[in-house]
Amino acid sequence: MTPRPVGRAIVDVLCLVGTLALALVPLLEVYGGLSALPALVGGLLLGTVVAALGAARGWSAITVVAVLLVVYVLAGGALAAPGTTVAGVVPTPQTAVDLARGAASTWKQVLTLQPPVGTDGTLLVAMYVLALVGSAVAVSVALRARTAAVAASAALVPVVATIAAIVLGTRRPTVAPLVTGLVLVLVLLPWASWRAGLLRARRVVATGVLTAVAVAAGVLGAPLVAGGTERLVVRDELVPPFDPRDYPSPLSAFREFVKKDADAVLFTVTGLPENARVRLATMDRYDGVVWNVAGDGSAQASGEFRRVGAEIETNVRGDRAHVDIEIGALGGVWLPTVGQATSIDLADPDDAGALRYNDATGAAVLTGGLRTGLEYGVDVVVPREPDDTEVGSAPESDIAQPALAGVPDIAGVTAADVARDAGNPVQISSALATWLSEQGFFSHGMDVSGTESLSGHGADRITTLLGGDLMVGDGEQYAAAMALMVREMGLPARVVMGFIPEDGASDGPVAVTGDDVQAWVEVAFQGFGWVAFDPTPPPEQTPQEEDQEKPSEPNPQVVQPPPPPPAAVTPPDEDTEQPQTDDPDAEDDGNALLWRIVRVAGIAAVPLLVLATPLLVVVALKARRRRRRRRSADPVVRVAGGWDEVLDTARDLRRPAGSLATRNESARTLAASFADAPGGALVASRVGALARTADHAVFSRDDPSGAHATAYWADVRETVDAMTHSVGWRRRMRARVSTASLRNSRSRRPKGTS
Repeated sequence: MTPRPVGRAIVDVLCLVGTLALALVPLLEVYGGLSALPALVGGLLLGTVVAALGAARGWSAITVVAVLLVVYVLAGGALAAPGTTVAGVVPTPQTAVDLARGAASTWKQVLTLQPPVGTDGTLLVAMYVLALVGSAVAVSVALRARTAAVAASAALVPVVATIAAIVLGTRRPTVAPLVTGLVLVLVLLPWASWRAGLLRARRVVATGVLTAVAVAAGVLGAPLVAGGTERLVVRDELVPPFDPRDYPSPLSAFREFVKKDADAVLFTVTGLPENARVRLATMDRYDGVVWNVAGDGSAQASGEFRRVGAEIETNVRGDRAHVDIEIGALGGVWLPTVGQATSIDLADPDDAGALRYNDATGAAVLTGGLRTGLEYGVDVVVPREPDDTEVGSAPESDIAQPALAGVPDIAGVTAADVARDAGNPVQISSALATWLSEQGFFSHGMDVSGTESLSGHGADRITTLLGGDLMVGDGEQYAAAMALMVREMGLPARVVMGFIPEDGASDGPVAVTGDDVQAWVEVAFQGFGWVAFDPTPPPEQTPQEEDQEKPSEPNPQVVQPPPPPPAAVTPPDEDTEQPQTDDPDAEDDGNALLWRIVRVAGIAAVPLLVLATPLLVVVALKARRRRRRRRSADPVVRVAGGWDEVLDTARDLRRPAGSLATRNESARTLAASFADAPGGALVASRVGALARTADHAVFSRDDPSGAHATAYWADVRETVDAMTHSVGWRRRMRARVSTASLRNSRSRRPKGTS
């Protein structure tokens, strides 16, 4: 290589690989920090070296691809699949197999797992492939292309990598999208113009002005148009494969645990921290029949169930612990968890693939269902439960929850009366929990003489609980009632169903039975998160006959609302799970998502429209000029304008006929210029006739008729079409936006000149 090509190659590599690295840096956050940095840097270096060697030694394209595949396997073990190598470096046959599979399957995992996805398995293959292939393609095109225009097209590789990073990335990337876009424009646009040989002084000024307009539009105009619209991220819009609405309410099975599984070992837990609760499901949607799990992304506080990587991010503060759980007789899909999980380790790959976790509620599911003998470990953060004094006057958290439906009127009326003396949110919540636990009686509906305690927590059951002569129920009714009362007071609340083992914390395994089932209410406060409240009376506080006969403290005077309409809610006839209603907002949610995508697409099109504005102006000026020539009132001007249209088309196609030539001389020049082009014979035969007709119309004693001018323009259109279709599509597109004919003064000359 001569010094000049070597210097140019260095500039090519620095511009392309540098912008490619900037485009891929936001993906580091997806992996959880710098864990993917070796795959990124190694892929960029290896791809660049292979491409540069191929260009220097004149390797064929097939040879470059073959060498790239060998490098992919040899270095891929250490950079993307260290678990399959010997000593983390030497590849094995399993390395080749995993890298081959990872090249096809890793993309789905990275896109569907909740960040940080970690580095387990072949997750790093996505970063490795993007860096290796991207750098190899960009450098190869720039150094091996035979034409300047093809070499300049290498600038598209960092742009494609940026799109891939957006698709696989997060809502708030490490490098701001504005910074990435500005660097790509300021580096790649001048580089591509220089490599294509188009970087002239006049075009530098025009390109600078256009870039300044685009940057100003993006920086100043985008916030005005987009406002507070959050960035659209593909992973956030994907519909998770698990929809909790397809399953019955876990709270409806409360009595099943007590009646059928009271002594059965549902699961054993080892390492349970002191005072920690075992969570089974978190419910924040009420439809008048049951409390159910939302978790479909319809509300901020509900979250959604997603696949998770090796690590789960959380901002919850508390004591860290490791808990091991072994499933016994527990069935269904709900996976017991403790506190807020930071990692869930399932040994079976099939179970790991079926795991879905909701980091907003701390609940987890196995879509394939639980089975006896299933073992898994959970790294957790157990938040400390503050008392009322510690929470103090902290306001409630400002979070969105699913709207309630079918709430009985007595819930709001009773809540307002019970909490009438409360001065802040925690006092309201504590007053409601205390009133329910002290004034109510505990009963599972078994072995109680003369007292009925039905299961269920629909509107009619809650009305009976709060408005009857005797308030009696168990955790299902009291937790459901308190959550409704708290929500009616304007505070965020949700129902949690889980287990509180009697043995509490223990160094050894703790057997959890159906008798340990419990339901409680969580209320969100700013600075403290979700705080648990227990509204259920103690088990020994039962409604025995002697308790009913002796006087006791009267309940607060509550204005009873009229009974609900008979057809609104049907009380449960037997102790079974309650039916589940359909979600009336499913279609609205779909329409809202579609409208959001359309809106974001429109906002994203604003910079493109700004960039295209100069081109649209050129096209509009040409159309206006053509229309004025064709519609002139003077037939002679119309004919002369038709010939000028032919000459202007030739100028825009970079085949000018000369500014001082006569019409016949221009016709012969055009015929020779288009002779070798496809359709050139048609152009040569027509331009001569058009030139002679124009001369006759201009210099003849008699003016042509209007019909003659119209026919002449029809021949002009056919000639112009033949000229434009005789060149390639790229030159045709350039001719449409070229300003060469607009800068020429021919159209402003007096009639009759040529």
